[in-house]
Formats: sequence, structure tokens, C-alpha cells
Amino acid sequence: MHIDIDTDVCIGAGQCAMSAPAVFTQDDDGFSTLLPGQENSADPMLREAARACPVGAIKVSETARP
Repeated sequence: MHIDIDTDVCIGAGQCAMSAPAVFTQDDDGFSTLLPGQENSADPMLREAARACPVGAIKVSETARP
């Protein structure tokens, strides 16, 4: 799967990092970012992390990108 984080929308609530800590973390300003190498993760909690985002900043698509 492919993960996109809309950094213009993210408010730093941290729900993604709590839902899928193997994939997401928060940067120094508290905003969502992917852990290195997780751009095309297959973590089973990805959809939950996207659903938990209060502003819908995370999009998960089935197609992995190079």
C-alpha cells in the first residue's frame, strides 16, 4: 500500500503514531511523518491510522509506488 500525508492539513494530533507506531512518528514540530522505509508499508494498522486522523490528512492507496 502507499501512504500520503497532506502536511498542509495535518494538525499534529498524533493519532496515526498511536494507531500504527511501526509506520508513523511525529517530527520536531509534532506533525505526522513516516518512519524511514515505510512509504509502501503493508502494516495492518494503516487504515485504522488514516481513519483515526481527525482532519483526514492521511490517504492510503492499494497500489505501492516506486
